[in-house]
Amino acid sequence: MKTLVVGVGGMTNGGKSTLSKSLHQLIPNSCLIAQDSYFKEDSVVPVDNNGFKQYDMLSALHMDTMMSEVHSWQRDPESFLRQRDLNPEATTPTDVCVLIVEGFLIFNHRPLNDLFDKRFFLEIPYDVCKRRRSSRVYTPPDPPGYFDRYVWPMYLKNRREMESMVSGIVILDGLKPKDELLDAVCEYVCQEIDRLGEKDRKS
Repeated sequence: MKTLVVGVGGMTNGGKSTLSKSLHQLIPNSCLIAQDSYFKEDSVVPVDNNGFKQYDMLSALHMDTMMSEVHSWQRDPESFLRQRDLNPEATTPTDVCVLIVEGFLIFNHRPLNDLFDKRFFLEIPYDVCKRRRSSRVYTPPDPPGYFDRYVWPMYLKNRREMESMVSGIVILDGLKPKDELLDAVCEYVCQEIDRLGEKDRKS
């Protein structure tokens, strides 16, 4: 069984979830794992000196649980999908299974980053990011000043850290039309599926 692991990262409200879900719907035998599903309980997330909850850190996430899920998919993608009722259609032994991992800190966690065959990162300007963030409803809600005094500075910090430890990331302009972004990523994934499939047939 051939596998392909694609990472779709990016800043808050940059469009990574929308892109990942659309890609998942288009790619056969694909599975989507979203980092936001692994946040710890609010009560255990620490507070900084400004009284802001420190969500934008790896320590606020159950990364061990997330890695366990990813490894489970790696061991047997077909079984992983069947157990979660994610792929009702039968697959064949020659199929290429694709794992799409989406999240804002996926490239900052070295054990996870090492698994990616391809990395995409969506970015948008500060003003657009702030406007989109303010239109979203979070639980718990963002307190006054949270974006400028915590979210954006943490994005810049995490971005610097990511760039210092990861190479080969394809930066995507999150202001481009959704279809255009999807076509660009889908083209790469489909090319890799064809390449892996051809390699499998020759072996």
